[in-house]
Amino acid sequence: MHAVVPALLGAALVVTGCSVVGEDGGSDQPASDRVVLVTHDSFALPKQLVARFEEQSGYRLVVRGSGDAGTLTNKLVLTQDDPLGDVAFGVDNTFASRALDAGVFAPYDAALPDGADRYRLPGDDEHALTPVDNGNVCVNVDDTWFADHHLAAPTDLDDLADPAYKDLFVTPGAATSSPGMAFLLATIAAYGEDGWQDYWSRLMANGTELVDGWSQAYEVDFTQGGGKGDRPIVLSYDSSPAFTVSGGRSSTSALLDTCFRQVEYAGVLAGAENPTGAEALVDFLLTPEVQAALPDSMYVFPVDASVPLPRQWSRFARQPTDPLTVAPADISAHRDEWLREWSDVTSR
Repeated sequence: MHAVVPALLGAALVVTGCSVVGEDGGSDQPASDRVVLVTHDSFALPKQLVARFEEQSGYRLVVRGSGDAGTLTNKLVLTQDDPLGDVAFGVDNTFASRALDAGVFAPYDAALPDGADRYRLPGDDEHALTPVDNGNVCVNVDDTWFADHHLAAPTDLDDLADPAYKDLFVTPGAATSSPGMAFLLATIAAYGEDGWQDYWSRLMANGTELVDGWSQAYEVDFTQGGGKGDRPIVLSYDSSPAFTVSGGRSSTSALLDTCFRQVEYAGVLAGAENPTGAEALVDFLLTPEVQAALPDSMYVFPVDASVPLPRQWSRFARQPTDPLTVAPADISAHRDEWLREWSDVTSR
């Protein structure tokens, strides 16, 4: 889904201990002896957990990175008749309906840990997608920058279109980024189908910068991202402030009234060469060991309610009590229409 700390992002983008195979790569190993995982580029698990899966299952894990979650979904849909691997991880609730409608995944009703049932995708009656982690896409602010400039930080979506914050906000675009799509859906949830276009017109008139993906927005353009950026407002995650802590305080905050919940899923790909191995990997992602590792390795919240969070998370990674939501059926029905309208508004 996402990494939120520049110093840690490099590690997150390397799948430690896995055999990484690009789309043009290959393997002489028989398909029955390996499991090919197709995922987004921020997938990461500790080396010891990968080794544990390989020892317990008898399969070698091969990982094929496929860009952002949106790009991943598009590739899975385009290659559904000749799947890129056995199992996919990282399709989220903003894109999942498209993958289900296209028949990308095979049914697999995995046994869910405590509390995970609340994250099932509505409408997925065959249980083709298994919830693995969750988090919220939220606007984040650089509290230090606002204190230094003697300006009150914004608190909600309306503030982002206020002239007081002109040229201060950077966000990945909805057409190229999973968090960007989540932010578009947040504005649709907040302003309704008749009002979100006007909101985006005001947002763009206020100097909002659109970039392709989260890494560009946070790592390069955000003032706290380590890239000497000049934008103190960025679209990121509710977990982000847990990774900007120094001296017992976080220098950033997530605006909890702007948040849209994301759930990431794993699923067995229809037509997989090794569906048994794929099911084993889905099950492994739900084990307490993997669930406990998710915050530090992929910066997301586990779906297992019994797993304790790291100390910094309990203090600084606050989650919204009432995040903005759009029904998956509505996303499926209107996604293309909304994206066309969004593109029209943001290109004026």
